[in-house]
Amino acid sequence: MRITAKLPQYHEHVHIELMKKEWVPLKEPQSLGKATLLSIPFMLINALIAFGIIHIFSPISLQEFGLTSGSLSITIDFSVIFFLLALVIFHECLHLIFIPNFIRSEKTWMGLTLFGGFVATEEKIPKSRYILITISPFIILSVLLPFLLGFLGLFTTVLKFLVLINAIASSVDMLTLFLVMKQVPKQAILISNGQKTYWKAPEND
Repeated sequence: MRITAKLPQYHEHVHIELMKKEWVPLKEPQSLGKATLLSIPFMLINALIAFGIIHIFSPISLQEFGLTSGSLSITIDFSVIFFLLALVIFHECLHLIFIPNFIRSEKTWMGLTLFGGFVATEEKIPKSRYILITISPFIILSVLLPFLLGFLGLFTTVLKFLVLINAIASSVDMLTLFLVMKQVPKQAILISNGQKTYWKAPEND
């Protein structure tokens, strides 16, 4: 695994080699801006799911986060900034730990950019494992964790905020899940070339 501040780069020669070997490019947005725009419906769905789980155990309202019908109150708490940074790192670590042999892999990267954290790998990943890698931060931090916090009575405003932020931040992951589920056959293998993803049926590998 490599630590870097730059996203892995797309290489045309790798694309040509993959196409020769009958890898199929996934139809996906090729820019972060477009991916973010397309992920807005998933952002809303994720937020509603997390909001609903929190609401089962603890009252939650916009006023709790400083939003009222006529005003917006923002209090800068540096501890919250620390927790947000920790959330970003933990979110990416949850992607990372499900990548096979990530510690020894020379084709796996983790890092931080101005747009947030990232984990990327160019290892060959079975579809089922790829799905697990993709959805694990949302399921663990915005579904299972709020259930656990609720049962233990440990919800605070900060924890509710972090659960919701993680749900919203997982929207691009959910877009990726949707595209993979829709386009990639059940037993296929996936591989990445920079930010571009390809799949291949096992009988053609």
